[in-house]
Amino acid sequence: MKQTEQMKKAKQLKITQIRSGIGCPTKQKLVLKGLRLGKLNRCVIRPNTPEIWGMVNKISHMLQVEAIYQS
Repeated sequence: MKQTEQMKKAKQLKITQIRSGIGCPTKQKLVLKGLRLGKLNRCVIRPNTPEIWGMVNKISHMLQVEAIYQS
């Protein structure tokens, strides 16, 4: 999952876990914990920063990311 031009303009990201962490490597489980996820269909709102995108890219196969635009 790459950060598109539209996603760069967003202030925040809505991150939803769509796959389980069972059977994945420990480092990926720690990234889930760092994003405050851990259960299926749990959503969190995080700021749109390079640090968050690095975490999202590590476990992009488990997540769905949506942009939240605020005026």
